[in-house]
Amino acid sequence: MRNIFVIVFALLCFSAKAQESTSTEVKFPLADPSPADILYFPINTPKVKDGEVLKPVIKIIYSRPQKKGREIFGVLEQYGKVWRFGANESTEIRFFKKVTIGGKKIKAGTYSLFAIPNKDKWTLIVNTQTDRWGAFTYDATKDLVRVDVPVKALSKPIEYFSLTFTPIATGATLIAAWDKTQVELPIGF
Repeated sequence: MRNIFVIVFALLCFSAKAQESTSTEVKFPLADPSPADILYFPINTPKVKDGEVLKPVIKIIYSRPQKKGREIFGVLEQYGKVWRFGANESTEIRFFKKVTIGGKKIKAGTYSLFAIPNKDKWTLIVNTQTDRWGAFTYDATKDLVRVDVPVKALSKPIEYFSLTFTPIATGATLIAAWDKTQVELPIGF
């Protein structure tokens, strides 16, 4: 009987030692300083309750860089240069049905959003190229539409790049703000 206990004990020790030597500690990436976020129109789409019918029309996935005391537009994000409209990967916008932007009809699908900031106006761009890091490989030949929109100066700075929607009679307005700058893009549907 004593031999059985010794054998079982030896097997348990060997098994534990084998597991210890084969398992390696996984290193996970640190949290990103520009957190990813998702925005829907209608805003409450992901919070729909059982029995309610509320289907999304637009979904945006973007990263939210922070001001961190820096001067943003004209310095960090230079005027006249294509910007990824956020941080990290280029911002993606998904239309669940046909929409109209700047008088151009765009079919349902997933696209990227870019911007060319300037002091008094921005050019907002819907582009077919997706799954890219930043604007480093931006290809203007894949633009679906470019729309110039005026800049609105804010009295108080916005720390994180922020997006939201407001409903309008013909669809929704995408509002983007960061630092002391705000722009608006009407989207019809």
